[in-house]
Amino acid sequence: MSVTPANNIVGAFIHDVQIADCTDSDLAVIKQAFVDHGVVFLRDQQLTPEQHIAFAQRWSEINVNRFFTPVATNPVIAEVRKEPHQTKNIGEAWHTDHSYDQVPAMGSMLYAREVPPVGGDTLFACQYAAYEALSPGMQQTLAGLRALHSSRHVFGADAAIGNDGPKYENAELAMQDAIHPVVIRNPRSGRPALYVNSDFTVRFDGWSVAESRPLLEQLYAHCGRAEFVYRFSWEVGSMAIWDNQAVMHLAVNDYHGYRRLMHRITLEGVPFEPFVAGT
Repeated sequence: MSVTPANNIVGAFIHDVQIADCTDSDLAVIKQAFVDHGVVFLRDQQLTPEQHIAFAQRWSEINVNRFFTPVATNPVIAEVRKEPHQTKNIGEAWHTDHSYDQVPAMGSMLYAREVPPVGGDTLFACQYAAYEALSPGMQQTLAGLRALHSSRHVFGADAAIGNDGPKYENAELAMQDAIHPVVIRNPRSGRPALYVNSDFTVRFDGWSVAESRPLLEQLYAHCGRAEFVYRFSWEVGSMAIWDNQAVMHLAVNDYHGYRRLMHRITLEGVPFEPFVAGT
């Protein structure tokens, strides 16, 4: 088994291992690459749903997604699916999974079961690099800020989802609101990372939505800058495992007329703290 960086900023490829039967030492290497690079990619995996679940359980408890359609025979696995007739997809804006939870998910394991002949890539943006690229003055401005994240406007009954778009479930459960630091200390690497995203962040704590919007929009644009990004092209049997406190991601919606079916398991998280410079 070997590890190759995807680029100089974010991501790494893990070669020559089948995660369905990897050893403890193999798993330790994969987990360290996850910490070091924010997201790891594996090709040509042969996984049953049961093997996918067993591998996830070697990382943490599973956080069962409340809003995605589950796999019927394995409800801890969520389907991320777009049918040929649909024009909307799941995750087409920069976001961080489950940031609306009091303890957001540590990470996600996404496994490709059906992919379009072209398109359907996922972008991953390093939020360590995004923080480091800010001016000292902006870093100081953000250091004391916290932001409100919510599931209500995305998954709730009033969410603006087109009739041909992704169908979410359990709108009545979209009641989560959480306040998190804008700059966090990643609990695995110890590094500072920006922690706002355009899907779930509503406003800064103590600010109005209108007051928050200009700075949040500036941060969203900054966080997704091309120099922080790796673009991953899926194949059947590919898996990506990413750290939700290190990267944001975006599912490119450029494959209309084709089906894309992914299986996602979400990994339970641990509390994290604001980053304080010099500590």
